[in-house]
Amino acid sequence: MGNMAIENDEISLKELIGKAKEWIKYLLSRWKLIFFIVILGSALGVLYSLIKKPVYTATLSFALEDEKGTGGLGGAIGLASSIGLDLGGNGGGMFAGANLTELFKSRSMVEKTLLSPVVFNGKRISLAEMYIQNTNWRKNWMDDDKLNKIEFPPEANRDKFTRVQDSILGVMFMRLSTTSLAVGQKDKKISIVNIDVSSGNELFAKYFCENLARKVGEFYIETKSKRARMNMVILERQVDSIRRELNGAITGVAIANDNTFNLNPALNVRRTPSAKRQVDVQANTAILAELLRQVELAKVTLRKETPLIQIIDKPILPLTKERFGKGKGIILGGFFAGFFGIIFLIIQKILRSIV
Repeated sequence: MGNMAIENDEISLKELIGKAKEWIKYLLSRWKLIFFIVILGSALGVLYSLIKKPVYTATLSFALEDEKGTGGLGGAIGLASSIGLDLGGNGGGMFAGANLTELFKSRSMVEKTLLSPVVFNGKRISLAEMYIQNTNWRKNWMDDDKLNKIEFPPEANRDKFTRVQDSILGVMFMRLSTTSLAVGQKDKKISIVNIDVSSGNELFAKYFCENLARKVGEFYIETKSKRARMNMVILERQVDSIRRELNGAITGVAIANDNTFNLNPALNVRRTPSAKRQVDVQANTAILAELLRQVELAKVTLRKETPLIQIIDKPILPLTKERFGKGKGIILGGFFAGFFGIIFLIIQKILRSIV
């Protein structure tokens, strides 16, 4: 039994080698056709390299300096908390790590960037209009009544957009966020963020990269310092209110004193309004002094809570350009054409043998 198994294995191996030789012989017999297919594929690869537009990449890097903790302001913040005010403290980790990079790819930030104004060909347009021009969408919209009048003016009110405008912006967002936009940190220990924007239009890549960084920076700073700014506004309103009350009390004291000028010392009851206004003046003066001190503390806290975004490198023309080279087109075009040509010949021979 063992010898028969060995013989069967030898037969199977011989058959396999024989089949392989048969296929190799068949393919060698068709070498002219395969060679022609490879040459044709290489020619198509060269043609593709000539037609394919270069891709420009704009790169911007910036560093975040976000002072955390309250430090020496702990006592002052505790005092403010005792009178019902929240002067902030730590802004929280809402934009820490991956959250910040995802903010750059959010639809809100990308759409705000697309509606930013730029000067292109001597005209002030939005980046969305520039994107439409780059992709030649408007030519395809000429015969469509719903699309031929669609426009995206710079700094337009996003809330008033139609459903069609929302859909177009959605398509732009999907394409940009998935194929053109890359955001990340080279090292998690270093708070330097890099933004890469790729486009077939050099100016669009540069403008979009710079405006995206600006929009995200504005949103980041506004959000991180929102509580401290709100508290400072409340304190300033209270200061204005107490100041008005104090001015009124001072005027009231003056009026009461005028009314009691040369008053008989025996008629002290008529001096009561003046005494009451004096109490109001003293009370409002004390409150105003405390509020002014809290306003100064709020200003210090606001400066502390406002992060610093420092641009390190901006995209500078000419941008880095990546082309699909002729050599690459010849090699890849010839390889894939030859590979699929051989597959086609093998399938053709199998089908003929079956028929």
